[in-house]
Amino acid sequence: MFSRLYGAIIKTRNSLYEKGFFKSVSLEVPVISIGNITVGGTGKTPLVALVAEILAENDEKVCILTRGYGRANPRKRILVSDGKNVLTNAFEAGDEPFELANKLFKKAIIIADRNRVAAGQWARAKFNVTIFVLDDAFQHLRVKRDLNIVTVDATNPFGNGKLLPSGTLREPLENLKRADAIVLTRANLVEENYIANLKLQISKTNAHCKIFVTENKTARFIDLKEFHAQTPSLHRQGTDNQQLKTENCLAFCALGNPHNFFEQLKREKFTLVAEKIFSDHYFYSQADVFKLEAEAKRKNAKFL
Repeated sequence: MFSRLYGAIIKTRNSLYEKGFFKSVSLEVPVISIGNITVGGTGKTPLVALVAEILAENDEKVCILTRGYGRANPRKRILVSDGKNVLTNAFEAGDEPFELANKLFKKAIIIADRNRVAAGQWARAKFNVTIFVLDDAFQHLRVKRDLNIVTVDATNPFGNGKLLPSGTLREPLENLKRADAIVLTRANLVEENYIANLKLQISKTNAHCKIFVTENKTARFIDLKEFHAQTPSLHRQGTDNQQLKTENCLAFCALGNPHNFFEQLKREKFTLVAEKIFSDHYFYSQADVFKLEAEAKRKNAKFL
């Protein structure tokens, strides 16, 4: 019942935009939207970072507009990075905007604001932005976009096929027709023939969009000494120590789809002796890490 009601609301809203009763606002420069059609983690944030990095390397003045889920004051506009310095913390900005600011240090302006039209207009005037990247904006039709990219988790692309709250779909699958490109994430966690069938299913809805396939892999290991010293993440060097995979590991995460994280580690031949799940967007404290370290010792794990 509630899913039908939700679906009717979404259909009515989208129709009002399509017929021009609701207006999409242009930010006067190119806009790339990256979003998804389901709730939960689908790999949007790494793709936002990659797209912004490529644009910056091509001399664009990039600005990322994000809602900033989980931040202290969702009503307030937060300038997370001015393109030169990281200006706030994860509590004020939200964990994902803060991580983007560190990853894209001196490469992109990042603003957390639920009103992305107002934030975009402000950024355009203040920073002379040449291109915007919208984070989690497939459903945010108020902003005109030139490119619509949708991420789909290959391990669980559309849940049970039902709309919220009975399923994980944020809108009907037929609305994938708005996408210009679809990125299948975590493809290394499923079989190749499954990917082929998924591509076919998507093509029946949208025959013209480009479909890309990506894999998730472990990038680097960070020494806990840097965490305890409160070293900013942009200064954490990390190491590609693949020998650690042969040692016992306690794995933990605070993700929308935690089981995929553990499955990825297992596929990469990590030896997991314990798995800990925190709520999505959880703010880790030093006390949390001390507790994890203590449990790791009890489990004879050599690293987290």
